[in-house]
Amino acid sequence: MKRLKDVFILVLLLVTIEFQDFCQVKGEIGDVNFVVRMNVTYSNKGTTNNGTAIWNFTKDDQSVSLFMNNTWQSVQLVNHSYPLESLENDTDGNPIAVLQFPKSELYAGENLSYTVTYHVLSKPRTLPSISEEESQTLNEIPNHLKEKYTKAEGPWLTNQTELQNLAHNISGNEANVLTIVKNFAAWIANESNIQYETHDGPLYPNETLKLKEGDCDDKAILLVTLCRIYGIPSYLQIGCIYDPITPFLNETYWQGYVTVISKRISWHGWAIVYIPPWGWLPVDLTYVLGDTSDPLNRIKRAAVTWQWVIQYMNFTTSDYVASSRGTRDFLQQNDFYVYEEDEMTLNQHLDILWQQIIEMLKWFFIVGIVAGAATCVSIAIFVHIRKTRKKGLKEVS
Repeated sequence: MKRLKDVFILVLLLVTIEFQDFCQVKGEIGDVNFVVRMNVTYSNKGTTNNGTAIWNFTKDDQSVSLFMNNTWQSVQLVNHSYPLESLENDTDGNPIAVLQFPKSELYAGENLSYTVTYHVLSKPRTLPSISEEESQTLNEIPNHLKEKYTKAEGPWLTNQTELQNLAHNISGNEANVLTIVKNFAAWIANESNIQYETHDGPLYPNETLKLKEGDCDDKAILLVTLCRIYGIPSYLQIGCIYDPITPFLNETYWQGYVTVISKRISWHGWAIVYIPPWGWLPVDLTYVLGDTSDPLNRIKRAAVTWQWVIQYMNFTTSDYVASSRGTRDFLQQNDFYVYEEDEMTLNQHLDILWQQIIEMLKWFFIVGIVAGAATCVSIAIFVHIRKTRKKGLKEVS
């Protein structure tokens, strides 16, 4: 199955170029159009506390992200099942919409559902050509960025001695920013140091270090912490990935209190780091398009540089870990449940084409496994995909 996915990813890349005209709903040549649909149901089962627990909706319960609009993508909220109460920014600066629910409370035995739909225009993406020789030093990072993005806040435990020692042991007296980030990324991505493993929710960086394991956002949080210790501005970014090879996935988390159905969509997390003179660059610890033997490819070939990955939101100041655990405890203690269905679709003509390609590849592997073995191995060498998923409510990997 791994080989089939590798071949399929390569075919996606080739077909995107060959058939990009099918994607022209709006925008320029090379733009790709997606539709993202999210349906959420809140349910008060009312079997604990003698059935007296009442779900009093907060603004967080009513809020939906508006994704990001930048040079890489344009996202519009095109449909929402309830009127918009307000348009705001959350504590991390992400644009959000607050829905006007028809009720403010949910009593035992009651449910409330809402649906939001987005149109996504994903644009061709490039990064500047980077090299350690051209990288600037720590002294050339603007002070206003250091003040804002190197604080000991949220999950970034920069004041913890063990993490400080790790940062300095890895980089020593190095001042070249790209070299420092490269060394941090290489150490964290090394499975002998931090093995890939999912947990019931995101981890603090000291927990990842102690357990010597974590998934994409756990590793990204550790990287951000090490960078902030060294005075390098950084934060966590998450996004969704178009995943046509997995048309349906039904998963339950937190002892069944959260159910997520995913249709052609996966979630992922990575770090965003300020590296002068180029500015903000992605650093991906678990999902790299191509060879990972060169640590710089975790920037140059980070998943988000691919048009099939859509930026969702940033975590710059808020405690992503604590909020996740708080949500888990809130649901379990009150017998509240969340059911979510996320779906991502490409232009319908291409969706049909992808299904035909899948069937073609399946047949190829059944009847031509001997003849195709060499080809599969060759493609696997050139295309290295490590897909990740995260357990939890609105948690990603």
